[in-house]
Amino acid sequence: VQLQASGGGLVQPGGSLRLSCAASGIIFSNNVMGWYRQAPGEQRELVATIVHNGYTNYADSVKGRFSISRDKRKNTVTLQMNSLKPEDTAVYYCKMSQRATDYWGQGTQVTVSS
Repeated sequence: VQLQASGGGLVQPGGSLRLSCAASGIIFSNNVMGWYRQAPGEQRELVATIVHNGYTNYADSVKGRFSISRDKRKNTVTLQMNSLKPEDTAVYYCKMSQRATDYWGQGTQVTVSS
């Protein structure tokens, strides 16, 4: 399984960005996809996940601002980020979990700064 993330960049506080991640390879239907982030000097943390049945989970810090969605036919997951704050600055990683194995995409930098 390979994950290809895209969509990072520089945005001003209060702005929006959309991250996308496409999975390829052998994909099973009952998987979990999600986004994690890691700021400099910090541990990687969960941002949001979405299960194959559509159930979502968000970190408290992003609830109400971020929205995760997926297209099961295309094996993609999208993270819509609104009302961005400087503390959202981090490298964002896409992750897929299936059959007790975790797969990570390359990180994409998100910088929120004026």
